[in-house]
Amino acid sequence: MHFEGSVPIRASRERVWAFVTDPDQVGQCGPGVEKIEVMDPTHFKATAKVGIGFISARFVVNMEFAEQQPPDRALIKAHGQAPGSAVDATAEMRLSDGADGTTVMDWNADVNIAGTLASVGARLIEGTANKMIGKTFDCMRTKLEA
Repeated sequence: MHFEGSVPIRASRERVWAFVTDPDQVGQCGPGVEKIEVMDPTHFKATAKVGIGFISARFVVNMEFAEQQPPDRALIKAHGQAPGSAVDATAEMRLSDGADGTTVMDWNADVNIAGTLASVGARLIEGTANKMIGKTFDCMRTKLEA
């Protein structure tokens, strides 16, 4: 599945970069995130409970900042597992200056889900994922624009 979007944020690019590259900060905005463990400056692990339709699973996701070009671009790779399911994702974000001192975050993600969770169907997964993405960006904007 492919997801993409553009999010205007009323904050400086440096402030947005600092927030989105800090797993502890951005992790607070992930729906269902229960725990973030920072392993080193480019590797971290998240534990999150995700419910799609009638299936709920607790994923342990290993994430890595595969590429960083501060304060413009970052590429994150993730692999997660839950009993009977697995997820692999690659996400990229690009920051640019917007109008009136805003920062524009253009992002895209490719996500592959396998196992029990994949059996609920792409439409239901996409709908749930879009809601979770929306909640994440709403939270980030609230924290950055405060």
